[in-house]
Amino acid sequence: MIPAEIIFGGGQAMQECIIRDLSDGGAKLEFANVKTVPSSFDLIVKGHRPHHCRVAWRALRELGVQFMTVPA
Repeated sequence: MIPAEIIFGGGQAMQECIIRDLSDGGAKLEFANVKTVPSSFDLIVKGHRPHHCRVAWRALRELGVQFMTVPA
């Protein structure tokens, strides 16, 4: 259980979440409401570099994301 937040809307919107599972390629995130989560966003964990993510699946309060490589 790692507290995190997502940033979207050109940096204008933020939503808190909990990382429930983490791998090199993605994560399972828990939200109060997944309906307001966009299909891509930046995942921010204090003390770590941001990950650009794409939603792979959604459930009632959880979603799975794939970490995307940002072109240089």
